[in-house]
Amino acid sequence: MGTSLRPTPGQTVGPFFGFALPFLGDHELVPPSHPDALRLHGTVYDGDGATVPDALIEIWQGDPAGVVVRQPGSLRRDAYSFTGWGRCPTDATGHYAFSTLRPGAAAGCAPFFALTVFARGLLDRLFTRAYLPDNDALGSDPLLGSLPADRRGTLVAVQDDHGFVFDVHLQGEAETVFLAFPGGPGRR
Repeated sequence: MGTSLRPTPGQTVGPFFGFALPFLGDHELVPPSHPDALRLHGTVYDGDGATVPDALIEIWQGDPAGVVVRQPGSLRRDAYSFTGWGRCPTDATGHYAFSTLRPGAAAGCAPFFALTVFARGLLDRLFTRAYLPDNDALGSDPLLGSLPADRRGTLVAVQDDHGFVFDVHLQGEAETVFLAFPGGPGRR
């Protein structure tokens, strides 16, 4: 046996999201017809600037008072209970969109959406935040304040006519700031 085996990469997190993860209303934390509904949407880009058509985005957020809802039933949408959680696959153009409420400020932080990104080629999910651009608390937010000034903008959404745009850049010059949590996968 003169054949030598080469190491192979570890298992990545996708692309298999269309099989078991989506569910009816997964991207609607509130119905679009809700009087306070807004749209959080954007596009996921890879390191070459190409769109990623098979990523999955999850958001977690506080309610308009800044309270993080801690009750079961996030997968059950009933048009009146806000659970603060949603999931959306990207479409063929790498775009995602959520119908949700404006999060309020909590625990000394500026209002934000917490995003989790799953995509092909990633060995683990990525965590980031999308801050609201029109908030005075941005200047005193502890996380934003810990970043170099030229990187903070990658975490601030842009307002449009229907809500906010937040593009995710997985690599490259415009790479989104991603967060590491102590004790998380591969961390001490």
